[in-house]
Amino acid sequence: MRAPRGFTLLELLVVISIIGVLAAIVFPALGDAKQKAYLARTKAEFKSIATALEFYATDKNTYPSDVNRDLPPGLEKYLGPGVWPAAPWPNSIYDWDNWTAGQLAYAPQAQTYQISVRFCPLGQPTKCSFPKEPWAKDFDYYSSVYYCVSGPCRAHASQPVTHPGYCINC
Repeated sequence: MRAPRGFTLLELLVVISIIGVLAAIVFPALGDAKQKAYLARTKAEFKSIATALEFYATDKNTYPSDVNRDLPPGLEKYLGPGVWPAAPWPNSIYDWDNWTAGQLAYAPQAQTYQISVRFCPLGQPTKCSFPKEPWAKDFDYYSSVYYCVSGPCRAHASQPVTHPGYCINC
């Protein structure tokens, strides 16, 4: 009777190379799915925040004041549970923008209400963490993903409406 043989070195190398090729195909697809999930979650949370802002405005007869890289105080009463103002992308944060016409540096200049996702810490343009999406390839410190509540929405008050940004509902 013949003694059982193990796998040869060649057989092991073939199996390892096949696994390597399959991993090279699957891992990029998982990265794309993760980016799409960030955007889908952002869209859902924008709608939740917009609804909370409408409730707030109904109760107080006005929208809350502008805040820098945060959601307005008092809004948490209308929001569901969550870690607010953290946004879905790593190191991103929600930002409530309530800009008067005079605060907008470029036309059109009119009262603007929007919710933004900012990717850079306030005052730190070298510490930005942008999405790995084609629409974000030209993003800079003033760029954002935003949801327009009303007015001439844009990526940032100091920039024209054509500045790189991504509007969810425009």
